[in-house]
Amino acid sequence: MARMHSRRRGSSGSDRPADDDPPEWSDVDADAIEDRVVELAEQGHDPSQIGLKLRDEGVKGTPIPDVKAATGSKVTEIMENNHVENEIPEDLRNLLEQAIRLNEHMEENGQDHQNRRALQNTESKVRRLVDYYSGDKIDEEFAYTYENAKELLE
Repeated sequence: MARMHSRRRGSSGSDRPADDDPPEWSDVDADAIEDRVVELAEQGHDPSQIGLKLRDEGVKGTPIPDVKAATGSKVTEIMENNHVENEIPEDLRNLLEQAIRLNEHMEENGQDHQNRRALQNTESKVRRLVDYYSGDKIDEEFAYTYENAKELLE
């Protein structure tokens, strides 16, 4: 599939194993995994960070290669069921942080045309995600501006 703001194709990545069952060597109870996910979420970790921690550290010393295969639900679903979800979705939060950084950079370096274009592309992605999440995850009244984004992330 092509990239969003260029006409080139994206770089390939690794594929997940086709098997939906957890491996035999990872025999951790699903309830223990859910408890660890809730614990990490309460500490302020994002879903992607929780997945990495479970993969690297695991639960009780046993790594968890795939949370969905082990528990039957995704990390975000576990967080929603236990009412510890973030107020802003992770992908939107990351794009807002990137837009704020680029905006501050452009204030200092007004002639940086390459990053001006990157800011335009990032703001375009933010507006698309705001439309997607409008009403469900974020307020319908929210409209992206630099000031609103900065206020939302504080």
